[in-house]
Amino acid sequence: MSKIAKTDIRTLSPQVLEALLVEQGEQRFRVKQINEWLWKKGARSFEDMTNLSKKLRTSLREQFVINSIVADKVQHSLDGTIKTRFRLYDDLMIESVLIPVPADRRFTVCVSSQVGCSLSCKFCATGQMKRVRNLDAAEIFDQVVLVNEQCLEKFGHPLSNIVFMGMGEPLLTYKNVMRSIELISSPEGLNRSPRRITLSTVGIAKMIRKLADDEVKFNLALSLHAADDEKRNSIMPINEQNNLTVLLDAIDYFYQKTKNKISYEYITFQDFNDSIADAANLVKLCKRFPVKVNIIEYNPIEGL
Repeated sequence: MSKIAKTDIRTLSPQVLEALLVEQGEQRFRVKQINEWLWKKGARSFEDMTNLSKKLRTSLREQFVINSIVADKVQHSLDGTIKTRFRLYDDLMIESVLIPVPADRRFTVCVSSQVGCSLSCKFCATGQMKRVRNLDAAEIFDQVVLVNEQCLEKFGHPLSNIVFMGMGEPLLTYKNVMRSIELISSPEGLNRSPRRITLSTVGIAKMIRKLADDEVKFNLALSLHAADDEKRNSIMPINEQNNLTVLLDAIDYFYQKTKNKISYEYITFQDFNDSIADAANLVKLCKRFPVKVNIIEYNPIEGL
């Protein structure tokens, strides 16, 4: 007979956890204590929860697990960036990147939201992988906690910025990403300012409008990479269903409703999107609302 897998306690809402504990004779305030360990302190073991009784810790361990991600490999680049490959509970792998700029006291983590990606952008290694599954909110949260520890150890400074710009498309796992940002920014969680969080998307217009309607407080970045539809279609298939006119309408809607910062990510490809005409087209896309353009040098990827 196969062994029944335990539930990750972090997937339970406070209400469900409270009902379970009360049914087992525990006091309601224990839920707050447990959640403080899980979300404020990033506990990775029930044994870490030292203000709980030994009996309760044993009971939690028998009923639940904490499926924390685990660093599998760390790679240091010459430019100072630190890439960490994390192993998930089901042995799948994701990556996070720490981008330090010590002179400016800026330390940014780039987090993943999916294992793989389904959008097939021609220049992206992840885009050549199939999407295996979405990350749950806790797996995204863990990346921030663990890379923050890495940042403190290496630079003596906490993370200053969080960007959803790693593996996967954040708007295709909307619920989990929103929950992770809630945990990261809430006083009951890591208490990070949402103004220091940026969600980067290839551009899914209806979901950008949903962000606006949900009145999010974080910033939005569009992975643009070409300033006309013909070129963007050729490297980003999603543009065929979300062309630049539709996208800019959605981003304008987002800006008018939230006034949050907007940026364009623009990788330059030699003799493709780096001409004077391309620059002129890019300027036109910057006139509807305030926007910052990040010009990024392309790092060739073997096989692409």
